[in-house]
Amino acid sequence: MPKFYARRRFSILAALTGVMASVAVFNSPTASAALPTPVSATTARTYLASLTVATEDRTGYNRDLFPHWITQSGACNTREVVLKRDGTNVVQDSSCAATSGSWYSVYDGATWTAASDVDIDHLVPLAEAWDSGADSWTTSRRQSFANDLTRPQLIAVTDNVNQAKGDQDPATWMPSRTTYRCTYVRAWVQVKYYYDLSVDSAEKSALTNYLASC
Repeated sequence: MPKFYARRRFSILAALTGVMASVAVFNSPTASAALPTPVSATTARTYLASLTVATEDRTGYNRDLFPHWITQSGACNTREVVLKRDGTNVVQDSSCAATSGSWYSVYDGATWTAASDVDIDHLVPLAEAWDSGADSWTTSRRQSFANDLTRPQLIAVTDNVNQAKGDQDPATWMPSRTTYRCTYVRAWVQVKYYYDLSVDSAEKSALTNYLASC
């Protein structure tokens, strides 16, 4: 084969390889949610054993009793901080709103490139916390819970998946990605333990079963 055609063939192959590589990167997860690492399964089992088992009571619940998305730094509120933390190549404008980036939702395995497609999930929902003891908290403590960036309580996920989860506990809802379930229940137990929240009997049974296979 003449050298000219060999070089031309090589250039075409290289270009195609570059395109294929670009497509592969685009189609693979482009971000990994940076939920603070939860305690080990062994520790979670110990924590779970110490939690009070009680019937849930939602009397008097109102989401507004948990002030959330408070200012964290400068113009950035809690939602914007988590979007930045959990995304890849996130660009924010002067008001801290995410204008570009990508977010990989560990609950369902979807990747999004618009912040409007992403919700910040309270892993232990606000209503669940109320049912489990937060009804007796001060507003300040409920605010801390709703904006907790230290415990594994806030995570960026697909918006409609978060909405489908609603206020359900692990007895009735779990992430569709089975590989994430161990992380999810470890985080759930850690948050409940830290905030001294109770569990109901069905919730404890589900958590016990999931942790047994971690």
